[in-house]
Amino acid sequence: MTRTNAREIAVHFIFELGFSRESAQSLLEEFLTPEAFQRLGAEEPLYAQFPNAKQKTYIEELVTGVYQHTQELDGYIERYAQGWRFSRIDRVAVAIMRACMYEILYMPDVPNASAIDEAVEIAKGYEPQEACAFINGILGTFVREVVGEAPAGRETAAGESEV
Repeated sequence: MTRTNAREIAVHFIFELGFSRESAQSLLEEFLTPEAFQRLGAEEPLYAQFPNAKQKTYIEELVTGVYQHTQELDGYIERYAQGWRFSRIDRVAVAIMRACMYEILYMPDVPNASAIDEAVEIAKGYEPQEACAFINGILGTFVREVVGEAPAGRETAAGESEV
């Protein structure tokens, strides 16, 4: 299993927490087990391999951190989703952006550009192209304004960085 797979699994768990009244800890105790992965892996290839200790710790940290900082992260999403009410944003997109923003703010070992690139790649598996561009735009603006750096990426015709 790669960190990319671990990140996507964390996004699944973060998504699930958006519809549940259970805590991150109880969700992780239920689903981050070899037995759950064996059951889920029969239908979803992403769960075919149980994470190693380092990947498991990463998933736990990301899911628990997002759970603890949901209000803060949602505030950023709402602030940078200009013209959109938070309630209208797709829940998958919200889960992806929560995970990415948490990584940028609280996991310094994850480069900001990598977190955004990975978020957009995960989104491509679940969302239409317009939604991926929306997610990319929000995350790029978030990094520029909150973190104070231009995200790495290719240059556009206007000379602005595009992730």
